Amino acid sequence: MKPFTVRLLAAAALLATPAMLSAHRMWLLPSGTVFSGTDSWVTIDAAVSNDLFFFDHQPLRLDGMKVWQPDGTPGQLQNGATGRYRSVFDVQLDKPGTWKVGTAMSGVMGSFKVDGVEKRVGGRGGPPRPGQPAPLTVADIPANATDVKLTETSSRNEVFLTAGAPTTTVFAPTGKGLEFAPVTHPDELIAGEAAKFRFLIDGKPAAGLKVTVIPGGKRYRNDENAMTLTTGGDGVVSVTWPAAGMYWLNATATDAKTTTPRATERRMSYVTTLEVLTP
Repeated sequence: MKPFTVRLLAAAALLATPAMLSAHRMWLLPSGTVFSGTDSWVTIDAAVSNDLFFFDHQPLRLDGMKVWQPDGTPGQLQNGATGRYRSVFDVQLDKPGTWKVGTAMSGVMGSFKVDGVEKRVGGRGGPPRPGQPAPLTVADIPANATDVKLTETSSRNEVFLTAGAPTTTVFAPTGKGLEFAPVTHPDELIAGEAAKFRFLIDGKPAAGLKVTVIPGGKRYRNDENAMTLTTGGDGVVSVTWPAAGMYWLNATATDAKTTTPRATERRMSYVTTLEVLTP
């Protein structure tokens, strides 16, 4: 399969998620986020589920999963495996500082008509099943197509792991799409204290961005206990953690700043899992 097709499929699978946020959420769950020394291993679960951090729907595929070392260079994902409900893999933290693990996907999805027959661009619901053809791409749209409706999509799903003292190199923005630029280090979160996170779109502060924060363990309580927050003009949002534990954070944005010919909309999403420790 061509690399572009892989990215498109992965992006389509991931970006199908915002439409079903009320039911299914994608997430990464590390066994821990803060470690001493440089001889630690982290096991990370990756899944899409109804209840956060409970395996009940489908695995998050490892095709596009990457590891960044504290100096920003590529690291190694080890012992990866995908089962019925989740994927799982290890990362050895053999260098001091803050590591980043996750995916950064982009693609185009939409539809067009040829002789009145509608065809779809991009995959829906993940990679095709065995025997099914690969989804159409923008390059497959013929010149006589009508009713062309294309949307650019991009998504990031990341977690941060620190061995020894925290560092910040892995937070350097690329200037493309929706990005997380924390003011408070995400591996220094304490229950009862406020943390500040900045979001950027194309390298500039993302003002008025909706940010949702939900504690894990929804399966064992009636209420979701979600916090719905909005960034200020500087792109910063403040979160005060009600208790220790793992939290899922999601931000989404839509605009018309497309680069693909005939695309009219751009959808961006960001997801991370944050560990809040006791005072």
